[in-house]
Amino acid sequence: MKNIQSITMLIVALLLPSIGSAVVEISSPDGMVSASFDVKDGALLYSVSKDGKSMVSPSKVEIFAGAKMAVTGQTIKKNDSTWKPVWGQFSTIRDHHNELTLNLTADGTPVTLLCRVFDDGLGIRFVLSEESKGQQIAFVSEYRVSAGDNHYTHGGEAGVKGPFALAAQKKYSLPLVSLWDDGAAVALLESDLYSCLGFKHMALRWNAAANAVDASSQSVSTGAGQVTPWRVVLVGDSIAELMENHVVLNLAAPCKLKDTSWIKPGKGLWDWRVHGYDNGEFVYDINTKSFLRYIDFCSEQGIEYVTIDDHWFLSAGNGKMEISPEVDMEKTMNYAKEKGVDVILYYDRKKGDFGDETLFDYYAGLGAVGMKYGFMGSKADFTRESIDAAAENKMLIFHHDGPVPMSGVERTMPNLITREYCHAQQDSRRAFTPESFLKMAMVSALVGPLDQANGNFGIKSINAGERKKGPKKKNSYISTVVSECARCLVVYTGLITLPDAPEEYLKKADLFEYLKQMPSTWDETRVLHAAMGESVSVARRTGNAWFVASVNDQTARTLDVTLDFLEPGKTYAATLYQDAPDSHGVKNPEAYEIKTATVKQGDVVPAKMAVGGGHCMWIQPAE
Repeated sequence: MKNIQSITMLIVALLLPSIGSAVVEISSPDGMVSASFDVKDGALLYSVSKDGKSMVSPSKVEIFAGAKMAVTGQTIKKNDSTWKPVWGQFSTIRDHHNELTLNLTADGTPVTLLCRVFDDGLGIRFVLSEESKGQQIAFVSEYRVSAGDNHYTHGGEAGVKGPFALAAQKKYSLPLVSLWDDGAAVALLESDLYSCLGFKHMALRWNAAANAVDASSQSVSTGAGQVTPWRVVLVGDSIAELMENHVVLNLAAPCKLKDTSWIKPGKGLWDWRVHGYDNGEFVYDINTKSFLRYIDFCSEQGIEYVTIDDHWFLSAGNGKMEISPEVDMEKTMNYAKEKGVDVILYYDRKKGDFGDETLFDYYAGLGAVGMKYGFMGSKADFTRESIDAAAENKMLIFHHDGPVPMSGVERTMPNLITREYCHAQQDSRRAFTPESFLKMAMVSALVGPLDQANGNFGIKSINAGERKKGPKKKNSYISTVVSECARCLVVYTGLITLPDAPEEYLKKADLFEYLKQMPSTWDETRVLHAAMGESVSVARRTGNAWFVASVNDQTARTLDVTLDFLEPGKTYAATLYQDAPDSHGVKNPEAYEIKTATVKQGDVVPAKMAVGGGHCMWIQPAE
């Protein structure tokens, strides 16, 4: 870590024996975001404002249920430093914040509250004392906003719920996003749950008596130095600003791994949605021949990974597995190694519990470089332990089927490469709509990388019901092939899952070039435009090449994409991948056209998108 500045200033260290106290306020480095704390009638209240506008009105925060709070002292320090993620949307991240340490007593027990305020949000956590050991922790923070009926929350297999009035929803999932009429946006989530043994991820519910949302998590105090997860409030003038936000990552613990050279983000062909695909000479299924074909394709096309999903094994238990007679795993793994393709293997406990104590060692012994672990739900301790066990065996891991939204963990343990904290395309044999995709990109993706399985090219075949694991409802998959490419860029993930048959990509090799060339880790990311459930444009850079993608809902439109992110005085060659004039997400999903153009900083490119369509650009310096 490179420290630019580290200044600690003792502002106040006053003993305040009475419950009442003066308001304590701390502002962001640019002075625009501020948090204030006050004690009234024994309750500690916090509030958040941006440029003088109230974003969170006075709301209670407590660490022990019903405990009367008193302030005994405070200090403020400033931090301005940078750090480098192992992989991610940015190659360097600035950690610029002011931190308030608020010394408190809760019914006489000493506790400390930390509040870090950034230019685009803040985090609040408690640090426990030795005197608190054994006490029941009830970390509850209210969230009182005035954004009317314009709220959204992650909805699991339902995608995103919203817009709704807070009182009408009763319960919510992380994150909870609130939008104002002027475009201002706030999101509530958490960070660094990984570091907090014994805590579950926080629960959100409507508290009618307080007329506010309650965010709560429980544990038992282990004494001095124990920390709670960070409660995070992101603030921005638009939803686009929230999508670029670094606060969750800055609050997460630094990387614990000394050696990260084995952690490599990339693209991976996934077998599950290909089952039943008939190319006229071969029908794909769960067998060795199919696996070898996937490996050949990945080797020839420069795709780093193959993910082999469920049913490659029939049962598991007591450290043993019965592998399907249709699968020669040794042959598959040896062939993958020979071809330079890494293999990720699926596991869940539905066919028996192998035993996590030796599971990861067993998978590593098979030659797997990663594990897709399914159906363990919202178990924080399991999630932490499985990430650690995978790392001990130098394996990547990602969790599926309603996993814990352990936001920020990819900084601390970067072998957590992605997660299915979303409705992945065609999951539960349902296709999500363009509008649902856009909401997930703006809401669910705030927790971190998502494995959403975009990038299908054979949309007609899928809609015709020609896949065993495709949508049950025919003609329900609304998208264009250009939109499929764009979605792979808009939703960030350390593992870009390609879910279609090799033949479908080869049929459109010129369009597939965009996905082949697309990096999976970036130096810079900019969200150029975002309108909830309507449209989005994102630009990402690695080296001197920019990849730009726009996605549309079911209304044909043209977005003007301004190339103000390019370097001044340089000329660039742009390849444009766009919907054809007759493209349509329902009627003609596989029509596209590719054009080239010479562009420079400030040029405006009209991204004309069909119903359910998209637009992509690959921009490189002209020779």
